[in-house]
Amino acid sequence: MENTVFLNLEKLNFDSKLDFSPIEELTTFTKHDESSSIEILERVKDQTIIITKELALGRDLISQFPPSVKLICEAGTGYNNIDIVAAREKNITVCNIPSYSTQAVAHLVITYILNFSSSLIQQQMMLKEKNFDNFTKHLELPHFEVKNKTLGVIGGSGAIGREVIKIALALGMNILTYSRTQKPYGDQNVHFVSLEDLLKQSDFVSLHCPLTPDTLHLIDKDRLALMKPSAFIINTSRGPIIKETDLIEALQNKRIAGAALDVQDPEPPRQNNPLFDMHNVILTPHIGWKRLESRQRLIKLVAVNIQSFIKGKPINVVN
Repeated sequence: MENTVFLNLEKLNFDSKLDFSPIEELTTFTKHDESSSIEILERVKDQTIIITKELALGRDLISQFPPSVKLICEAGTGYNNIDIVAAREKNITVCNIPSYSTQAVAHLVITYILNFSSSLIQQQMMLKEKNFDNFTKHLELPHFEVKNKTLGVIGGSGAIGREVIKIALALGMNILTYSRTQKPYGDQNVHFVSLEDLLKQSDFVSLHCPLTPDTLHLIDKDRLALMKPSAFIINTSRGPIIKETDLIEALQNKRIAGAALDVQDPEPPRQNNPLFDMHNVILTPHIGWKRLESRQRLIKLVAVNIQSFIKGKPINVVN
């Protein structure tokens, strides 16, 4: 059997509830909760397959990997933490898991939209502050239907983007989408547009693209300025896709209505980050993928990747 090591299990199995038998049945499996750079180089010795979860594997580390290492499996969708070029130079295959949390992340996006439409977060904050004006006076906070509102999906041809669109259509929303590839939806309420038109026309903007040199700070001061003052932006993909300092400025000056961020730059945010104190911001600690069912599904799909690689037919290859 091939030797496999998971270098930072704690990132995935933080509640110790996951069953790793799908991987253990295929390989000789070693697990470590965390690994420093020095520990990584020690622990990959005699290993064929390395599993990581959002662990930085740069050129300096990969270049020192022994010849035994043949596969790096990112236990997730994003693989910007791995130096793909360095892996290719070492003849190491890199694969990821593109669809294990599609529904969970899409549901979180819709949860944000519904929260904004009812000002639910702000209302709970008022109660915590012993402010009962919303009970004793006319409704003070925005409260509106999502039907006929426009949702702009950046990266709408990907699995999560398409799932968000499916649910939003069921809510009666109109959809604008911007994507490098255009996969037909067969629905008259879905329209492919330019990024600029999407930002100008959308009531909600949701980001669903990988972090690449092209998408780094895709949403900056100039593009935020295109959005409606009444619009909300949602990011469940990668924090650096939004230039955070520009977003903070736009929120502070009410150039947009609010933001929901399941990802930040950096993660976790510094404790003095102004986003923590804003009533028009929903912050969550990258929870979109963390549901127990999603994580167990991830383990099963990692096992499928490993099995395919052992058979000489690797899948979900990113390099």
